[in-house]
Amino acid sequence: MFKRVDHIEIAPGDFGRTMAFYQEVLGFTFIDRFPVKAPPLKEVAYLRLGDTMIELLSYDHPTSASTNLRQIGYRAIALEVTNMEQAVAYLEGKGVKIAWGPVNLGDSVRAEIRDPDGLTIELRQWSRG
Repeated sequence: MFKRVDHIEIAPGDFGRTMAFYQEVLGFTFIDRFPVKAPPLKEVAYLRLGDTMIELLSYDHPTSASTNLRQIGYRAIALEVTNMEQAVAYLEGKGVKIAWGPVNLGDSVRAEIRDPDGLTIELRQWSRG
């Protein structure tokens, strides 16, 4: 009945800056971008990485979310990486700071970065085949 996660919605503070980050730093591919006439929503863009899609929502006067990690709700996007050391070196070369890790968890290595609005992006290198 349920097939897969179709997309993840992100409401950034700066639409253009966030689009550039996901495309230029994380390698998401631009799919589509169009205006929306449903105030306060102004515009929507779709970006894809592999079979994962994100939908960026541009709102008039967006407000920041809570930084309370115990707040109920979705907490992070997780990106699988093939080589954590290479991913970390690449991101640091792009000026992206590693917010946490990398930490070896036995079956995987995990780290975290933040997008331009401080939203958590988990990096995970699985050791399974």
